[in-house]
Amino acid sequence: MQGTNSSALVDALSSFVVYSSTEIVLNICLAFLLGIVVSSIYKYTHKGMSYSQSFMITLVFVATIVAIVMMVIGNSLARAFALVGALSIIRFRSVVKDTKDMSYIFMALAAGMAAGTSSYFLALFGTGFLAVASLVLDFTNYGSLYKSEFILRFRKPSGDEGTARRYSDVLAKYAKRSELLHVEGSGDGMSEKVTFDIVLKKDVEPTTFTGELGKLDELSEIVFVASKTDVDY
Repeated sequence: MQGTNSSALVDALSSFVVYSSTEIVLNICLAFLLGIVVSSIYKYTHKGMSYSQSFMITLVFVATIVAIVMMVIGNSLARAFALVGALSIIRFRSVVKDTKDMSYIFMALAAGMAAGTSSYFLALFGTGFLAVASLVLDFTNYGSLYKSEFILRFRKPSGDEGTARRYSDVLAKYAKRSELLHVEGSGDGMSEKVTFDIVLKKDVEPTTFTGELGKLDELSEIVFVASKTDVDY
């Protein structure tokens, strides 16, 4: 009876100790470095005003923690189910503001899983491929209808064709492309707020453009900001 118990204990321990000390250190360090790569790609390709330093740190920890978890699970089906049960009682309440951020979470997960299972080529090649793909998609502005640079917003008198002609001349002189996005009238009907999408001509400084608009006395509340994916107009 005692021999049977000892044999069961040895079998349990042998199923737990799957990785050598060197392999454990290497897996964790690789996962940590890959997490830094993933978070750096997120930082470089991020658009909009929802950037979060905490999210960058989270990506690094996700890759590292997942690698450790994969080594803890090893080839034990029982530990895998125990992990699922433990995670099922955790409630994640953080809201992901940008849907693209989810892809970086999965990238960190995949990198951690590959590193944690000692699949070094898969971890390095997979992370490298996804990093290059992210940079290419960002550089080519993939999925965008057009490349937008600035949002111009100002208030002008309602129904004043002379004013419209004068600011249109300024747009034609300095903007490579201008597109009317939004017109919002005031409550008294005396003025209206106009929003344009603007791409400036080459070598035209934003200060020069806004300076010319500022010379038009009829315009007020002039706002000129870099166009982002989450700008409300």
